[in-house]
Amino acid sequence: MSGHPRALITGASSGIGVAFARALRARGERVLLVARRRERLEALARELGEDDSSVLVTDLAKPDAASHVAAEVARRGFEIERLVNNAGVGHTARFHQQPTDRIGSMLDLNVRAVVDLTRAFLPGMVERGRGSIINVASNAAFQPVPFLTVYAATKAFVLSFSEGLATELEGTGVSVQALCPGLTRTEFLEVAETHTQGLLVNRMPAMTADDVVRASLKALDKRRLRVIPGLPNQALARVQGLLPRSWVRRVAAALYRPHGG
Repeated sequence: MSGHPRALITGASSGIGVAFARALRARGERVLLVARRRERLEALARELGEDDSSVLVTDLAKPDAASHVAAEVARRGFEIERLVNNAGVGHTARFHQQPTDRIGSMLDLNVRAVVDLTRAFLPGMVERGRGSIINVASNAAFQPVPFLTVYAATKAFVLSFSEGLATELEGTGVSVQALCPGLTRTEFLEVAETHTQGLLVNRMPAMTADDVVRASLKALDKRRLRVIPGLPNQALARVQGLLPRSWVRRVAAALYRPHGG
């Protein structure tokens, strides 16, 4: 018996996650909104229409989060036809000075949750012969970013994971996208504590979350794997590929070096 198709969006309480929820509902898709902040999720569900939007409050950094989400999806009779692994977190500081629990949370949320949720819902997509997975990486995936070292490394993982998975899934009807936005006007930089440290990166131009999602969905319709929204970001990625890694590393360090570091 067929279930009720849904697009599952993690990190749906702010930023790019909210933009994905609105854009997918505008395309007629029903959505399952996953994040920690209940009030924000419920307000978004009301905005989008509660008959077509469901809320699941959970902390994806916890070890059993993906199994909890999968069990709840099954209990509600949903079929996940689109998985948007958007939830992520960063922290700007010297690695040896970062709290170990904060490092652990970055690894759990940015890497393990992506892998576990993909493993939970991909078999059903393959069995049905349709579906898509959007993994939100970052342009930080293309090079090391000193002072944002762990975050950039997790996004490099997401990019590699997505590209490998996409090749495995050729011919199955399931597509994978690695979305690699540059600076985006969301809460990310505030949570990563860049705003308190006088970083040069805060002076850089940023895209809106709506523009990032628009580029993602346009590319998804064409089944494009690696998506870098915005011409400046695309140009930057190309230039980085031509320059010595040591140069790229030093530029990234200058952008994210804490004031006085």
